[in-house]
Amino acid sequence: MKSPSRQLTSVLLFVLISFINSVFAQPPKGKAVTPSAEEAAKLAGLKGKIKGLIVWSTSRDNNHDLYLMNADGTNPRSLTSGPKTDWYPRFSPDGKIVVFTRSKLDWTIEDDANKPERWDIYTVGSDGKNEKKIIADASWGTFTRDGKLLYAKGTQVYISNVDGSQEKLIADGNKEMKGGLVQHPSLSEDGGFLATTLRGKERETGILNLKTHIWFTSGGGCQFSFFPNSHKVVRVNQTGNGGTQIFAFDLQPDGTHGKISGNSIEGKDIRLIDLPGRRSHEYFPRLSPKGDYLVWGATQFGHDHDLADYEILIWKLGEPWGNATRLTFHSGNDRWPDIFLE
Repeated sequence: MKSPSRQLTSVLLFVLISFINSVFAQPPKGKAVTPSAEEAAKLAGLKGKIKGLIVWSTSRDNNHDLYLMNADGTNPRSLTSGPKTDWYPRFSPDGKIVVFTRSKLDWTIEDDANKPERWDIYTVGSDGKNEKKIIADASWGTFTRDGKLLYAKGTQVYISNVDGSQEKLIADGNKEMKGGLVQHPSLSEDGGFLATTLRGKERETGILNLKTHIWFTSGGGCQFSFFPNSHKVVRVNQTGNGGTQIFAFDLQPDGTHGKISGNSIEGKDIRLIDLPGRRSHEYFPRLSPKGDYLVWGATQFGHDHDLADYEILIWKLGEPWGNATRLTFHSGNDRWPDIFLE
């Protein structure tokens, strides 16, 4: 146990670091930009064709708050506001609730995502009502397909009811995942496998078999998650046209997969999308509930998740990559989208 003096020193250091971040690092407010003729035509062609909602975190109001828009890109509007950092929003299975991670202090960088003492998990209705704190000292909150909450506390992964009750530890990274800090946990729909990204002591993606408690290292990259109702996974890989691309591939019954070589596994191309052109630094992939649409963020320049000019795009799986439609037109930072379709 830490002595009182060491505890006080830790608290003071935390406050000092947070103050420095708030003074010397600020999210870009940016400004609205005009779509090109091609972008405007694609956006007009999408209007009214899909019904639902997209939620994402944006810095356009000079802080990272949550915004909503219709799934066709129309009617963007604020969902949360305030001096804290609101990010990693995820819809409930019925689309009525959004769970998200909020910083305890004012604007806080995503590099601190795995310091659970700096974050709490909240929910808010997709109508903007009933905002409330659910889980203290946790991050990376998301919904499972049966409406439970899944989240990380440093090296550990928990599941609970949507109100935070009946919390249960389902994975201990210190024992089962090389002591790595857990990012972006994703549970297969049958509850048998946990896909996640490890940081800290380890930098890899992998699958934990929750029956055998055996960890399988998939490789590098990040943002590893499951397709709905499937043992197929999607992940960002550190290769591609703009320095990243998005892979998708099936797992074996035991949660493993063949060796990834270039863009393939055993000769099968596993690229889901790698956009042509300059805006091809892809991150934050998220599938629609039926797995038929993908939303994600992409930049032309820069990588920083807090500061770079990511824009939100949507694409129907199976169509040519060039059919992807840009939904946001703002030079601020737009990141971590999720999609709910009616």
